[in-house]
Amino acid sequence: MKEVIQQFYQSFQQLDAEGMVKCYHKEVVFEDPAFGRLEGVRAANMWRMLCDSQKGRDFAIKYTKVTEDSAYWEAFYTFSPTGRKVHNKIIAQFEFKEGLIVRHTDFFDLHRWAKQAMGFKGAILGWSEYFKKKLRQQTHRMLEKYEQRHS
Repeated sequence: MKEVIQQFYQSFQQLDAEGMVKCYHKEVVFEDPAFGRLEGVRAANMWRMLCDSQKGRDFAIKYTKVTEDSAYWEAFYTFSPTGRKVHNKIIAQFEFKEGLIVRHTDFFDLHRWAKQAMGFKGAILGWSEYFKKKLRQQTHRMLEKYEQRHS
């Protein structure tokens, strides 16, 4: 399944959301600290939204340490609401069904991300459950708006 993971990240490097989504099983469950749990089409749409939002910007990823069920990847971008540079370090774990990714979990330090993306406010609040809850509400609202525009 290493090849599927590599294809996923190669597509991501090119901001090719459809190439990424082709690696996902229709029953996929994605989870990370920023979005929480997304299933099926919503998980696919999250990647579509992220890729669309980064086209023409300073976004880049690199991935390494790809195994049969995991990868390490790093994202480099400017967080548009604050204009601050982010370098996020992520460990991804995967499960497969019928040769496609059926479970994708990204692990990263949300507090570290918040400090980079939001500065002082993120440093003070980024560790809290309150912050996590508010961030997830915001990311879900963004995804809902994206889905409404692209339905």
